Amino acid sequence: MSKLKAIIVGASGYTGAELALILNRHPQFELSGLYVSSNSADANKPISSLYPQLRSLVDLPLQPLPADNTEIGKLAQQFDTVFLATAHEVSHNYAPIFLNAGCQVFDLSGAYRVNNAEFYTQYYGFEHQHPQLLQSAVYGLAEWNHEQIKHTDLVAVAGCYPTVSQLSLKPLLENDLIDRSQLPVINAVSGVSGAGRKASLTSSFCEVSLNAYGVFNHRHQPEIASHLGCDVIFTPHLGNFKRGILATITAKLKAGVTAEQVQAAFEQAYHGRPLVRLCGRHFPAIKQVEFTPFCDIAFAVKDQHIIIVGAEDNLLKGASAQAVQCANIRYNFPETAGLF
Repeated sequence: MSKLKAIIVGASGYTGAELALILNRHPQFELSGLYVSSNSADANKPISSLYPQLRSLVDLPLQPLPADNTEIGKLAQQFDTVFLATAHEVSHNYAPIFLNAGCQVFDLSGAYRVNNAEFYTQYYGFEHQHPQLLQSAVYGLAEWNHEQIKHTDLVAVAGCYPTVSQLSLKPLLENDLIDRSQLPVINAVSGVSGAGRKASLTSSFCEVSLNAYGVFNHRHQPEIASHLGCDVIFTPHLGNFKRGILATITAKLKAGVTAEQVQAAFEQAYHGRPLVRLCGRHFPAIKQVEFTPFCDIAFAVKDQHIIIVGAEDNLLKGASAQAVQCANIRYNFPETAGLF
C-alpha cells in the first residue's frame, strides 16, 4: 500500500514543527510539503534552520503557499491529507478549499470546533461563513469521538486546555456522578509555548511569572462547556516553563457517590484507549508527560467533593499528537502510529 501524501500548512510554528517530526516517522504518511503564508519571513528556509533538532531528520523547505485560492486548490489536488496549524481565520478560509480538492482536513485551530456561528463572532472576532461545515465537522477529542472521526473529512482537533479538562471530567458527567448545582472549577496552568512562537512581552520567558489570564472570558471556556454539556468555571494560567499543561479540577459529587464508582467510570471510559493513563493515587506532574502523547489523570475524593488532576504536553496531546491520533483513527491505522 502506498503512503498517503500529507502536508502541513503553518509549519513554522511550534505545533507545525512537532507535526513535521511525527509525520516524518509515521509508517503510513509521506510528509510531502511544509507550507507557510506567502508573506512569511520564514518562507523558503529549511525548517531545520528554525528548529535545529530537526536537522538530518526533516530538512524540507518552508514553501510559500500561493496567495490565490484557485492556485491553492490546484496544489491541494496533489495531496491526500492536510494538517492546518494556522490561525483561526486562516483555517476558516482554507479548510473549504482543501476539502473541495478532495483532501482530508485536520484543523488544529478553533475555526470549526463549536457548531454555533455566534460563538466565533463573540470569542474569535470574525463572522463564520461556513455554517454547513460547522455542522459536519467532527470535534477531535479522540477518545470520545472515535466513531464519528472515522466517517468525516473535517476534524476540528480539540484545543489544548479543553483536551485535558474534558478527558478529566467527561467520564464523571457521562455517568451522572457530578452534582451540577455546583459548577466544576478548572484551574489550569500552561507553559509559554501555548502562546505560540511569535514574540510578545506578555509571553516572553523573562517576563512571565505565574499569573491568571482570560478570567471569565477565555474562548476555551465555551468550547469546554459546549462539548461537556455542562457549564464550568475555567481559569487559565501562564507558567514560567516551556511546555505542558497541569489542570486541577474541583467538583461536587452526587450524594452517595464513592471513589470506587469514580474509578470504575474512568476505567470504563479509557479501557483500550492507549493515550490516557490513569495514575491511581499518584497525582501527575508535567515532567512525566512532556515530550509524550499521553494525558495522565488521577483523583482524590473526600466527603462529597472530588479533585482531579490532569497533565499533558500542550504541543503533543494538546495539539499535534492528537491531530495525528485523529488521522490514525480516520484512516484505520493503529491509534498510536507515528507517535513514539
